[in-house]
Amino acid sequence: MRLGLGLLGVLLVLAFAGPYLTSWRWDAVDLTAFRRPPSARHWLGTTQTGRDMYVLTLRGLRASLVTGLFVAVPATGLATVTGAVAGYFGGWADRGLTGIAELLLVLPPLLVVATLAPALHGAGLPVLAPLLAAFMWMVTARVVRGMTLSLRDREYVLAARLLGVRPVAIILRHIVPHLAPLLIVDVTLNVSTAVIAETSLSYLGFGARPPDVSLGTVIADGAPSAGAFPWLFLPPVTVLVLLVFAVTLVGDGLRDVLRRPA
Repeated sequence: MRLGLGLLGVLLVLAFAGPYLTSWRWDAVDLTAFRRPPSARHWLGTTQTGRDMYVLTLRGLRASLVTGLFVAVPATGLATVTGAVAGYFGGWADRGLTGIAELLLVLPPLLVVATLAPALHGAGLPVLAPLLAAFMWMVTARVVRGMTLSLRDREYVLAARLLGVRPVAIILRHIVPHLAPLLIVDVTLNVSTAVIAETSLSYLGFGARPPDVSLGTVIADGAPSAGAFPWLFLPPVTVLVLLVFAVTLVGDGLRDVLRRPA
């Protein structure tokens, strides 16, 4: 996990502080350098339109990181609320919420996005992020529901009921804290899943809209000429692989630590 945390820390610093190490802006164009290889003037080369690949890649990294967080946190939050309510109250609430989760599990997310492509075109990441979050909570919600079913019959929960504590307070004080290890790991792993999904959809044209970029759009722009001009393709791909690798290491490490008996 230390390797993952260290690598993730480096990527975070690069994403938010790295662009200030050079005088080039992500949207600036060098009219004297089109598809130039890496040099002292442009550390990772330039694109076919004269944009600096170093700051462009870091801009894409920052956009993908922010999107990953804006997808992972709401998805885990929705899974927590849905699973806890279904498991605690049971009855019609359980049947209704579980039915919605199972229905969404059947729908392929990419097909839904492709169907909504005309509406998404031009909307960019602000619409893509909540749409991705809407398809990433169902499995975790089922796990939360199962854990809540076992926790609601514990002595401290029954005692709180007898004392007249409101159900919402019982869920927040006595059930959700016991779910914290699962939720922490879920958020972490959802970040990498969201980054991959956002990159894939941006590659297909459903994510960041020009002139803004994400890792997916930078990769898509460089892919057709990757053989002749590898600096247009390798930097964003390398950053994407390192980011997913780092987040996965952190998630796996947290899962091992939190599962360890006290």
